[in-house]
Amino acid sequence: MKVSYRLFLGLTLFYFMMTIIYWQIGGEAVGITAMGLSGALAGLVAFYLWFSHRRLGGVLPEDNLQGEIADGAGELGFYSPHSWWPLPVALSACAAGLGLIIGWWLTFIAVGALVISIIGFVTEYEKPSPSH
Repeated sequence: MKVSYRLFLGLTLFYFMMTIIYWQIGGEAVGITAMGLSGALAGLVAFYLWFSHRRLGGVLPEDNLQGEIADGAGELGFYSPHSWWPLPVALSACAAGLGLIIGWWLTFIAVGALVISIIGFVTEYEKPSPSH
């Protein structure tokens, strides 16, 4: 995992250096923005990998050269077995994008639906149990 976050940190530095060089040469605004955002995205991934590496406490089972397949066994986390919330999130996000083409009225309605569906998606398993 240490190699992973160092790799993305190197990509972050590379993208930001290339963005500055491209800007000094006189590149177009879209290219400068795209390269800067690529550096920011690589930095975001590097930060996540570094943070995960620090919380997990070092070497992962797949990083151990003498590790066995059974070393990585166990619970990986909780994954929702059946959730309908990704469907309204995707549909309202699509409607928000189409609203930019069709009209602002659709964008406002779709963003409202998107906020409601994201709240439903995030709080899906936080509903109180019935007390009867």
